[in-house]
Amino acid sequence: MLRFAPSPTGDMHIGDLRVAIFNYMVAKQKNVNFIIRIEDTDKECNIVGKDTEILQILEKFALVHDSVSHQSENLHMHQTLAIRLLEEKKAFVCTCTPEELEADRKEAKKKKIAYHYSGRCSYVGAEELAKIKEEKTPFVIRIKKPEHDIINHDLIKGDIVTTPNEVDSFVILRTDGTPTYYFACACDDMISGISLIIREEDHLSNAPKQKHIKELLGYKEETTYAHLPVILDAEGQKMSKRDDASSVKWLFEQGFIPDAIANYLILLGNKAAPTEIFTMPEALEWFKLENISTSPSKFDMDKLRSINREHLKMMDDKKLSTLFGFADADIGKLAKVYLEEASTINELEVKIRPIFTPKNFEGEWGEQMRIMEKIIQEAPMIETFDEFKSYIMKESGLKEKHFLKPLRLLLTGAERGPELSDIYPFIKSYILEVAS
Repeated sequence: MLRFAPSPTGDMHIGDLRVAIFNYMVAKQKNVNFIIRIEDTDKECNIVGKDTEILQILEKFALVHDSVSHQSENLHMHQTLAIRLLEEKKAFVCTCTPEELEADRKEAKKKKIAYHYSGRCSYVGAEELAKIKEEKTPFVIRIKKPEHDIINHDLIKGDIVTTPNEVDSFVILRTDGTPTYYFACACDDMISGISLIIREEDHLSNAPKQKHIKELLGYKEETTYAHLPVILDAEGQKMSKRDDASSVKWLFEQGFIPDAIANYLILLGNKAAPTEIFTMPEALEWFKLENISTSPSKFDMDKLRSINREHLKMMDDKKLSTLFGFADADIGKLAKVYLEEASTINELEVKIRPIFTPKNFEGEWGEQMRIMEKIIQEAPMIETFDEFKSYIMKESGLKEKHFLKPLRLLLTGAERGPELSDIYPFIKSYILEVAS
């Protein structure tokens, strides 16, 4: 079983979306369940409605999941398992004050050594817990550090060895009784039977801690990991959530479509993609996590724009027209004519909307446009552009020099654009609306 476990603390990052797509694809390939777990235990950072927004985005990408849960629903289970570790002397009660911990950190820094928990409370077990509670002394529960190296098998990074000191005696239950990220994730993955965890490499240091938790809880099943390299911005820095382009929501607002975004994210850092343009179902035939580069990949907006253009070309004409308020294959074909100079829905909107908007007759060519408008309103339906052009020219008496520019303005609302002969076949049934 595989899972996607986002936090409802902000807009979905493209790195999170890539993680969701890869988990979904591998689950499909392995024919196992794909579940969504909203990691909402950090109540102070949660944003109301973001969990719903996450699910809506997954729906736009057709990432069908088998179940949805919220991590906070498992609070009692997390607490029960933490107390179990305490009773089995695999964890201990820590009453160290923030001041004591900070002093330890400063001392480690002064000695130029890595900070590790001092161990001063490691003897405090379940027996003392009742007294500590009675005295209302703030406490946390820490897990005992491992006695041996932790080895994690990573499909992208290879085997990673972590020493006991690197894992340390970390907190599993906070002073308010809520679990830490490491503990809640490990417990939930264990209970759900997650066999492969695909996530960004920011979580690389979490893996040994989570494996240590599961081992102490007696979980015997092997968990494989795949930590994806980070996505870099144009300057080669890790893409921040403050970057507009990092937000999936922002990409939608700019007019990028799900098929193109998915195509780009699957292609990003992929060493074995057989072609540049593909759909997710097509990628399922050849995608392998092992072929993802171990190096970070730079986010290339121009490449995404190019891929978006190709997917707009591939889109069903009638479906494409619905993006502009129509249900007419001819309008979809019209939009594709403009794809030579546009690459997003927004850019197409800028080209197409003026065609169906009342024209401006106050400019330099207003007089000629009025003449043509009257003729068109009274003209019969004309099939070809050449016949249409000849008819208007003959009826108006206008010469070539004073004809084509006002005609273009009348039909498209723009001074430049594709050949009118390429546009006319798709607007002729709307000509009375267009030429007004």
